Amino acid sequence: MKLKEYRNDLLGESVFHAKHSSGLNIYIMPKSGYSTTYAIFATEYGSIDTSVKKADGTFETIPEGTAHFLEHKLFEGEELDAFEQFAKTGASANAYTSFDRTAYLFSCNENFEESLGILLDFVQKPYFTQETVEKEQGIIGQEIRMYKDLADWEVMFNLLTALYYEHPVRIDIAGTQESIAKIDADLLYDLYRNFYNLNNMVLCICGNVDCEKVLAVADKHLEKTGGSKIERKFVYESPKPVKPLVEESLSVAQKQFLLGYKEDRKTPEVSLEDELASQIMLEILFGKTSPLFNDLLSKGLVDMGFYNEFFNGFGYACCMIGGTSKDPEQTAEIIRKAVSEAVKTGLDPADFERAKRKLYGSMVKMYNDIEIVSNHLMSIHFGGCKPFAELDACRKLTLERVNRRLRKLKNSYSALSIINPLSQEQ
Repeated sequence: MKLKEYRNDLLGESVFHAKHSSGLNIYIMPKSGYSTTYAIFATEYGSIDTSVKKADGTFETIPEGTAHFLEHKLFEGEELDAFEQFAKTGASANAYTSFDRTAYLFSCNENFEESLGILLDFVQKPYFTQETVEKEQGIIGQEIRMYKDLADWEVMFNLLTALYYEHPVRIDIAGTQESIAKIDADLLYDLYRNFYNLNNMVLCICGNVDCEKVLAVADKHLEKTGGSKIERKFVYESPKPVKPLVEESLSVAQKQFLLGYKEDRKTPEVSLEDELASQIMLEILFGKTSPLFNDLLSKGLVDMGFYNEFFNGFGYACCMIGGTSKDPEQTAEIIRKAVSEAVKTGLDPADFERAKRKLYGSMVKMYNDIEIVSNHLMSIHFGGCKPFAELDACRKLTLERVNRRLRKLKNSYSALSIINPLSQEQ
């Protein structure tokens, strides 16, 4: 198995890539002088995957929340669960399901090869019974109810339901009580075989690691399963929101809000250049050094928790601006006016250079954190990019490109989500 080196001379760093005979892509970034190693084993299967492509080319609907359900169940074994196995090597293990992927991970200071073997083994050896599935339905049901009380979670998902008509990004990652009740052991095995084939997965490692030892562990533990990279179903969404405003009352001390600008996506993927341009645009308009932020702060409408994010994945993309505010609707109106004005005038060249340098600096700094690096290697692989591609793309970004991205922001495509404190009666 041949290793291909991706070298960035400015950083003095290298990422090594190998395509294993099992079909798995492996990325390794050795970091000399580090005592810890971080590994992540992920599949391109997340909460938005609510359909699966059949042999005849049609798509069959599956229950919402199955990716998250599978993540929970894979840690269980017929004898020891994965956490008990990792405890014996001293590794700290975890997993997560996002909108677009499911990831299993560990970090360790010693016994790396043994821990890597455990990671590869338990993810490749599912064990489900109807009894344990039914038990998990109760556990995840409690988790769904718990998240309904978290204001940060609710303000985001309320916004997504206001923006999106059909796209499954609007559904809680864990699904609903009704959807998880439809899951059984046979369904989990079917979905596992479909989404967890090694051609649809990636292994990313960063830290105190030797490439040849990683490949030796891979040879020992990886089993060729067949299958191919999964094809997702893309359904075009109108850029118009479902509704302009959604409100909910929860036990919070202050009002919270999230204003979202839906993007008109005619293709499922956002390019790396557009993602970086969006981040620079948001920093200029809404960053902590922007005139808008200082205006809102001086009026007491926001605090230092004011934030922005470019939120995107397969078939969805929107800009989010939010925080706490005594008057979310007035704050949103000021933001919308600032967007309209910026679209008319364009962005200031000096602000563009400052924001571009800040973004580039943050990306360089990222390579000092082995956890962030491993997750980043996973993301760029699933996004179809090569290691260090974001640094080159950022250097090449122009003001004209960012202004072109700015002109896609339309107030008619926006919606506002507000969380209000409970009234005394409530």
